[in-house]
Amino acid sequence: MPWLYLSIAIVFEVVATSALKSSEGFTRLTPSLLVVVGYGVAFYCLSVALRSMPLGIIYAIWSGAGIVLMTLVGWLVYGETLGWMALLGMGLITVGVIILNAVA
Repeated sequence: MPWLYLSIAIVFEVVATSALKSSEGFTRLTPSLLVVVGYGVAFYCLSVALRSMPLGIIYAIWSGAGIVLMTLVGWLVYGETLGWMALLGMGLITVGVIILNAVA
């Protein structure tokens, strides 16, 4: 069950961060509300997952998945460019999180 809460936390964090860009400095109501609700749900679910999983593992997965997913959202939604170095970096982040989980 903690994996489910962690997954939900990651999804809501990505939604909230995407909405943060769209909120234009909290001047647009709907994206601003998505930011507040999204981060609220994300941190609640993260706190539930932390009850039974190690902090280091959760934070590695949370931050690694967030970086990779937000980079993909930037590329797909906002038309940001992804060079081979960005792809390599995302691959290294993913491998690092996998290794950390394997040895923990």
